[in-house]
Order: sequence, then structure tokens, then C-alpha cells
Amino acid sequence: MSNEALFAKLKEILINEFDIEEELITLDASITEDLELDSIDSVELIVKVRPYLKEKIEPEAFKSVKTVQNVVDLLQPLTI
Repeated sequence: MSNEALFAKLKEILINEFDIEEELITLDASITEDLELDSIDSVELIVKVRPYLKEKIEPEAFKSVKTVQNVVDLLQPLTI
């Protein structure tokens, strides 16, 4: 999956599952500050993206994630 496709999928999940306004979701958006996701939300996000990954990702991997771009960079090598 390309970075653009992965970003589009993340955006779709964030809008539909977390009720985040589309204009807030940019690659530079802070997960905690701009999107207001907490650690529980991050785990839920991982669960929602698992169907698009070829291997399991542990929630601990998200500890270093600060922006949407960080999420794309972390997940991209694991996508189908």
C-alpha cells in the first residue's frame, strides 16, 4: 500500500471511528494535541488498521508516535 493510500485509510478510520473532522487530519497533525487521541484511542486505532497489515503490530510501538506522518511511517512497511 502506498503512503497516500495508507494516509487515506487512516483518515477514513479517524473520521468514521473517532469522529475527527477531516480538515484536522493532516500528515503534520499531532495525534494527542490536534486529534486529541489518548493511549486507549491509539490502541483502538491499531485494532482498526490490523486488517490492512501483513503482520501484527504491538500497541507499544505507538509510544514513539507523535504525528499522523509517524503513524504512516510506522505502518507502511507492514501493509499488505
